[in-house]
Amino acid sequence: MDKIQHKHIKVNNINMHVAEIGDGPAVLFLHGFPELWYTWRHQMLFISSKGYRAIAPDLRGFGDTEAPPSSTSYTAFHIVGDLVCLLDSLGLDQVYLVAHDWGAIIAWYVCLFRPDRIKALVNMSVVYHPRNPLIKPVEQMRQFYGDDFYICRFQEIGWEEEFAKVDTKKLLASFYFKRKPYPPKMPRDYANSFNPPPYTLPSWFTEQDLDYFASKYRANGFTGPFNYYRCFDLNWELCTAWTGSKIAVPVKFIVGDIDLMYNIPGTKEYIHGGGFKEAVPQLEQVVVMEGVGHFINQEKPQEINNHIYDFITKF
Repeated sequence: MDKIQHKHIKVNNINMHVAEIGDGPAVLFLHGFPELWYTWRHQMLFISSKGYRAIAPDLRGFGDTEAPPSSTSYTAFHIVGDLVCLLDSLGLDQVYLVAHDWGAIIAWYVCLFRPDRIKALVNMSVVYHPRNPLIKPVEQMRQFYGDDFYICRFQEIGWEEEFAKVDTKKLLASFYFKRKPYPPKMPRDYANSFNPPPYTLPSWFTEQDLDYFASKYRANGFTGPFNYYRCFDLNWELCTAWTGSKIAVPVKFIVGDIDLMYNIPGTKEYIHGGGFKEAVPQLEQVVVMEGVGHFINQEKPQEINNHIYDFITKF
């Protein structure tokens, strides 16, 4: 880990923290929530040992990357713009893209807006759904899960203050080590009702790992990450011109069978019934890992390392 280099790069009018190691063809890693560049530590070391250049930024509003104050500064266009500027700053015309969770959502947008910059994509957890012109995303989620669904609750300005009342390590542990694939619900008095059992570290996570994530979220808060969720409907409005668009890069998709995202009603049928392949014509492989939860690249690092390497070596 001490061989990973860290720097700040000015991109799209913000200062972005970037972790990097290795030389050779570039692989860009995009993290999710509540994560950071650090989620890719295992993949970065492995990929760099195979002759690749591993690059993992803290995305806008996360970790040591600048967090603009306005919630409307976190649209897909802002985030993809940051990444295109990052590639330009590093002198990279094209990269392999690897992503998870919110990073997966952003990766789909990168492939929609700038497929010319991507050689191939390994995406995890979140499938690509073409834009539904009939209903806004948050409205649809509210209909399915109610106001207490975590994404609906995150829409409320000031909700981060409720999070701040909860011990950060316990809060993050409740996310990372969750094994039941049911929709997270957060009542309005979440801080008072938050009472998880004491966490037990799984074999794939250390106290040092948890301390690192907690230190960054304790220092920087949750406003930046929450603003991604607050732009769901704004992205829907801004992307009208991409209605019906398909993903035009080679893709490998990986998900755990006890991942919440895999167990959303209709998702399994969409993935295995042909809908996903129709929206992503160059979908070459879908991997469903048994007994694996949401934070798949940390839970099964060596398997994910091999999946990434086996796929990108084809291109």
